[in-house]
Amino acid sequence: MTSALCALALLAALAGPLGWRLHRHPGFITGRDGRLSTSTTLALAWTVILLWLLLTILGYGLTAGGGVDWFRAEDSHGPLSSLTDVYLPLLGGPYVALIGAKTVVGMRVQNGSMAKPAPRPTRSGRRPLRELIANDGGRTDLVDLQYVALSAVTMLYVVAFFLADVGGGLPRLPAEIWALTGAPAGAYLLNKMATRANPVITHATVAGGVLTVEGGGFGEDARVEADAAPLPTAFHAATGTLTAPLPTPAPPATITVTTRGLRSDPYPPGGTPAPPPGPVPAQQRAAD
Repeated sequence: MTSALCALALLAALAGPLGWRLHRHPGFITGRDGRLSTSTTLALAWTVILLWLLLTILGYGLTAGGGVDWFRAEDSHGPLSSLTDVYLPLLGGPYVALIGAKTVVGMRVQNGSMAKPAPRPTRSGRRPLRELIANDGGRTDLVDLQYVALSAVTMLYVVAFFLADVGGGLPRLPAEIWALTGAPAGAYLLNKMATRANPVITHATVAGGVLTVEGGGFGEDARVEADAAPLPTAFHAATGTLTAPLPTPAPPATITVTTRGLRSDPYPPGGTPAPPPGPVPAQQRAAD
């Protein structure tokens, strides 16, 4: 029990200051587009956990473990026996995803096959954690969600099993557990490679009967639709924005942008991205 409490104290000493530093200045886990980076955050989290495991084992071995001889176990049950076949692969998956995602996204942005518009500013000035599981339009991305969720569950497994027996060294988890980070990391990387260059709306305002749309991935053929009704659209290359006159003074509920045959997610002017419109309920159809 004492060993587990000391291990938790060391984890707090490592993760606490780092978490506070990232909360105030999250630049280290922020991508070049200004959003929180899923791959960087998870790679950092796994690095902290592995560092915590090794430091805790070192402290235990030099105190309660009896000294250096504790590390020299000649059988397969030494405190670090599962380091190379379990824990380094667990760490490797997130780092492969991190390096691969940065390379793929950088190349796609450079050749114009992907748009990365600047994110919409927040009131607090800090980026919301929801960006870890959301796409550039602000909607939840299933691939990012599974990567974060499965990685978090795997971390809980490692931490819980280690605290249950600190004196046993690295928890002897099945070697196949690396798939819980490797497979989601691979899916995350493939998603970066396969994502189409859909236009992204980051901000929309209505002033003087004119709708102004900001975002990325807009081309000269871009067209704005307000509540599914197409509007005459002007593309301003200098600012990368779109403007369109509104037929009525009331702002639309949702707008979309279509360019090069690709459509953006629906977006409410002045709000956050909205889900795609679903089937109209029977009661509403009757009322209409």
